[in-house]
Amino acid sequence: MDKIPILLLAAGNSSRMGSPKQLLPWGNQTLIEHQIETLLESDQPVNVVLGANSKAVIPLIKKFEINVFINKNWEKGMGSSIASGICQLSEKSPSATGVLITLLDQPLITATHIKKMATGFTPGNRQIIVSQSASGWRGVPVIFDKIYFEELGRLDGEKGAKILIQRHKQSVTEIACGEILEDMDTPESYQKMIKKDGII
Repeated sequence: MDKIPILLLAAGNSSRMGSPKQLLPWGNQTLIEHQIETLLESDQPVNVVLGANSKAVIPLIKKFEINVFINKNWEKGMGSSIASGICQLSEKSPSATGVLITLLDQPLITATHIKKMATGFTPGNRQIIVSQSASGWRGVPVIFDKIYFEELGRLDGEKGAKILIQRHKQSVTEIACGEILEDMDTPESYQKMIKKDGII
């Protein structure tokens, strides 16, 4: 199985949360440390896109064997972070045959799910592999074949990769993952999620 670079999007300023998501406690570490450790367990190379709060985050994550990409235009939104990450990934790993994009605020994602997605990916087949929740929601984590790098690199603003999933729906396959796709944008959703994961 070829290695598929992972792009962890962690550049936002967490305006709805009220404090930096990257630095939220998760067990005996921060949320971003937890996410990086989980992704590294999948045996895929990990690349983290930072923006807001990067000066506070970098000292926490420099211990990991990862690449850190800085999105100077993080204020423009998720699309900007994807585009920035893809452009820097293409320079860092020109032989990459695809990319797996995932988000900081989905801490219930498991290495097992990431491995399952990677196993289902065949380079050069124009594949888009999305995660599908028990309720039918489809989205990240998502794998894009390299053929889509140019389009991903043109994203901007708040619109993320979903627009490509809709545009190329004939190439999309789903991998079921139960209830682990929940994300957290508010203090209430954060408290609910740490209770669900048994952290408190």
